[in-house]
Amino acid sequence: MTKRHITYLACTTVLVGTFTGATPASAAHRTLVVRPGESIQKAVDAAASGDTVLVRAGTYHESVTVRTPGVTLRGVGRHTVLRPPAKTKAAQAGTAAGKAASVTCLAAGNGICVVGGKNRALRDVTVSDLRVTGFAKTGVWSMGTDRLTVARVTADGNGQWGIAQEHSTRGAFRDDTARGNGDAGLFLANSVKAEQGAQDTKGTVVERSLLAGNRIGLTVRRLRNLDVTGNHVTGNCAGVFVVGDENKPRAGALTVADNLVQRNNRYCPKTARLPYLQGSGIVLTGTEKALVTRNTVTGHSGKSPLSGGIVLFKSFVGAPGERNRITGNRLSANSPADLVNQEAGKSGNAFDRNSCRASKPAGLC
Repeated sequence: MTKRHITYLACTTVLVGTFTGATPASAAHRTLVVRPGESIQKAVDAAASGDTVLVRAGTYHESVTVRTPGVTLRGVGRHTVLRPPAKTKAAQAGTAAGKAASVTCLAAGNGICVVGGKNRALRDVTVSDLRVTGFAKTGVWSMGTDRLTVARVTADGNGQWGIAQEHSTRGAFRDDTARGNGDAGLFLANSVKAEQGAQDTKGTVVERSLLAGNRIGLTVRRLRNLDVTGNHVTGNCAGVFVVGDENKPRAGALTVADNLVQRNNRYCPKTARLPYLQGSGIVLTGTEKALVTRNTVTGHSGKSPLSGGIVLFKSFVGAPGERNRITGNRLSANSPADLVNQEAGKSGNAFDRNSCRASKPAGLC
């Protein structure tokens, strides 16, 4: 890519200083424009903190890794499309550093990777206004980040997760669409490779997103302190899973509120971790102090152990759910019941002020 291929649009009239990973306060932030046929990775490698890589409409057959703090990777909407390269060589475009990063991300099966250091979080990266589709594992994957924003991203037809994040804090996932992915449309976790207690996300939010036609719409695994609000979750095998286990701190102390969860009735066969899924709205398993409130949960039907409108299910490793509160929800036409509490003993879970017709055991409505 020649100099004319990357356009620098200065926000001020003077560009001062050199770029060594952090833009001086006196320097103008730049917009680096990528057009069809050019390398997104090459532009990302050239970007400094505070810069924007603007990807024009078109289809780009590559995988991209972001390792610089404060960078924005932005398309122009769903017409900016990232797909896997047709040939392995296509993944090797860019600078030497870009080659290694891009190939590593692609080799893992991912479209866009946002990666922090082992002991130092990558801060303030934004990925927005584009579509990532057809990757073997994940459309947008991030690890070791702080204040990552993923906004107005469409992640569809990826082999495992649409959008996923591990070991990160203060993420914001807003107005995204995750459709037709092999496992969760949106997957948030502490770590998938280590047994450890739930991580405090320090206020991660999932807001106003459409999660449709996946195995699970949203999975929140071994996390604390986050909000899931105002999302539309429909047509999955299961809508929302909040998952904990016996490790400490326990998963929970989070809020699931004001979501529309409807007709998640696809059939998905069992896995090593879960029985078959069908007809699950919102499921809490092995959590504590979770608040599930003001959700509309309707039209679920199935005979899986996890079927029902809002389901409290004892963790598969035996960890009970405790002190969860299910309040002010509107439930209808869910089978085997609108509210299902499979927890035994004195769990301290509370069901109050829910609008529903049937519960298991009776008396929760």
